[in-house]
Formats: sequence, C-alpha cells, structure tokens
Amino acid sequence: MEQEKIIRLLREEMVVAMGCTEPAASALAGSKARELLGALPERLTVYASRDMVKNAMSVGIPNCTERGLLTAVCLGVYSQAEKKDLSILSTVDEGQRQSAARLAERSRLELVEQVPPVYVRVAAEGGGHTASCTVSIQHDHFSQLTRDGEILFQEQAHGSAEGGDAADFSIINTLDVRRILEFATTVDKEQVAFVLESARTNRSLAHYSIEHDCGLKIARTALSDLPEKPETLSQAMTYAAAYAAAGSDARMSGCPKAVVINSGSGNQGITCTVPVLILAEYLNSDEDKLIEALCISELVGLLITARKDRLSALCGAFTAAMGAGCGMVRLMDGGIEEMNLVIRTMVGNLAGIVCDGAKTSCALKIYSSVEAAALAVRMAFNGDAPGRESGIIGADAMESIDNLMNISHNGMVDTDKVILSIMLDKQGGTPNRAE
Repeated sequence: MEQEKIIRLLREEMVVAMGCTEPAASALAGSKARELLGALPERLTVYASRDMVKNAMSVGIPNCTERGLLTAVCLGVYSQAEKKDLSILSTVDEGQRQSAARLAERSRLELVEQVPPVYVRVAAEGGGHTASCTVSIQHDHFSQLTRDGEILFQEQAHGSAEGGDAADFSIINTLDVRRILEFATTVDKEQVAFVLESARTNRSLAHYSIEHDCGLKIARTALSDLPEKPETLSQAMTYAAAYAAAGSDARMSGCPKAVVINSGSGNQGITCTVPVLILAEYLNSDEDKLIEALCISELVGLLITARKDRLSALCGAFTAAMGAGCGMVRLMDGGIEEMNLVIRTMVGNLAGIVCDGAKTSCALKIYSSVEAAALAVRMAFNGDAPGRESGIIGADAMESIDNLMNISHNGMVDTDKVILSIMLDKQGGTPNRAE
C-alpha cells in the first residue's frame, strides 16, 4: 500500500510544465476566470502572495517579451491552449500578446498577506458579470471558483501544508532517507519507469539550451576547456552541473520547451534529474540502477520541500541538489551512510543560499548547488562530512534537514519580505498591498 501511494505521489508531482511555474499558474487562473465569466474580461484585479510576485517578476515567459505576474494572467485569459494545465503558455501568438497587453493596462495587481506562498486570485469583470478563480497551495490547484458573488466551488480545508489531495501528499511526511532508499531498491522498476522519460525530457531542454546559447550560457563557459565527453569522474560531475544549469538557462529565458517539475518547480525538476542522468551515462549504469537513483533524487527533493513551503526565501535549487547528491550516491553503489553524509555536508555548505525570485541567475545557483553536491558525494565516499558540532548540522540527514527547515520557517520570513522590497523598488514600487 505504501509503495502504491509513493508511486502515485511521484506521478502527480512529476508533471510537464512550460516555462516558470509561477507565471504558468497565474495564466491558468486567468484562463479559468475568463471561462467562469463567460466573456472576455474588461478588467482584472489580481491578488497574489509575495512569493508568487517575486518569482514571476523577472523570469522570461514563453512566447512573450513582457514579464511579470499580471502579464501572465492576461496571457492566460487569451490562451487558446487545448490543455489547460501548466503548459498553458505554449501556444500564445502575437495577436494574443497584444490583447493581453491592453488588458493588463486596464488591470491591477495587489499583494496579499496571510495566504499560502503559492496563491493567486484573479477577479474578472465584464459583460455585466463578475467571476474569480483562486489557485493556491499547489500551482495547478483551484481552491475557490465564483461567479456573480456565488461560490461555485470552495475547498473546505487542507490536511497538510502542501494541500491538494492531502491524503495523497501526506505519505511524503512519513518518509525519511532510509525508507526512500528502501522504496527505490524494492519497487517494481516498470511501475516507476516514467522517471526515466522525465529525466530525458529535462536533458533535452539542456541540449536545446546549449545549442541555442540560452540565458547566461553557463554550460558553454563551464565546459569550454573539457573534452567533448567526460573522461574522468571529476569531469562527469562538472558536466552534470553544467547540463543542469543549461536546462535552467533555457527555462528562465522563456524557452517554449517542456520541463518535468518537482515540488511545483521546473528548476527543481531539472536539478533532481539531469545531473543523475549525466553521471549514469558516464558510469554506464544499468537502467534499473538509474531508475533507483532518479526515484531517490526525486523523493528526497519532495521530502525536503514537504518540510518547508514550496515558495520561500530558501533556494529550491539547493534543496533539490541534496536529492541529486543522494541519487549520485546510489549510482556509485553507496547507501544510507553516504547519503547522510552528503546531506550533512550540503547543509553545512549552502544553508545560506536565498531565493531572490525566478530569473536567469537561477542557473548559476543550480550550477553551484550541483557542484557542491558532487563534492559532498566524493567526500562521503571518503567518510567525511561536518559533524553535529558544526552550526546547524544534525547527527544525520533528517535532523540536519529539520534544522534547516526551522530556519526557513522561523528565520527567513523577514528575509523574504526584504528581498521582495528590493525587487519592487527596482520596478518602481508596485504592486499595491491589499487591505
């Protein structure tokens, strides 16, 4: 039964998105609000959490040169995408862009407090009617729908911080690194073979990025003096970091290519999959071992995110790289001892890395995080990691993660506010704060 729940969790979390998921979620809310209204909106009022605003402010939007959450919402209103999911921005054309720009001029964006980090409510007016759609907790999750003041759908409560289908997500809160390792090594590999396709999808995005010099072109710089294929373990680790950064370079630039996400984040999905796949190719790992490593990486990433908020002041690339490090350990025939050491080293190394919104420099953080994971893995096989006497590091992986999450929850709320304040100042001090 537990295995079935974990498999379902992986399937529900590892979904395809187009571009950054905060603009995509906002576009999804805009599209649904128009559907409920039954007409093209004359104006919109968009209420969003600070983390949604932060992550949509500077990131590229697929098929669009404009940026920002309000732009994404308005693009969603005019989207003709067949599937209304996190790939909703895949089919935007020039006419839709122009219409969205005009709607944005008649609309406004307001910050709201005391809401989940993933939160956007689109209130639409037009044709003598009103309608609203709220996306919250998870990026593709409708929590309230209204028309003309009537509540058509209202979610009563969430059983966990991550919400959605609480019964399904709750399984991740019962796991630790040891049980994840046990799952990965005992599950029928055919039942989780979809993790391979996810990794290949994300690597394809990285290949595209390298071929088209996307973003900051980190991979080109990092690999400039290396052979065409890695010849040593050290080189393979650099390739792993570079390809992960390349995937982010493309995505953060608004590349209209698919990405498979983890914890609602494409960057985390890339970080959990691409480095593991690259290292497996260098090691000539068999398919079963690669599947095991990918399951470990994905689930460790989900486990850590379940203990914090999906959006916060703590960089998700760093936490996802802990998952990648554990996946690398499995590829190199390590076990729980080495995974514990990897996570302790990562917490000791990068605990202070903050999220200052989605943008091209996220690729730099991914590169640094994967390089740090690679170092942690090599240290682990030498039996080395910082001890419990060092800062916030715990006696094992889970205590270290819990200490890190304590800082994220209780120590970084003000950090998040200051980061957004700086970003808003650069944008002229908008949006407004809702009362």
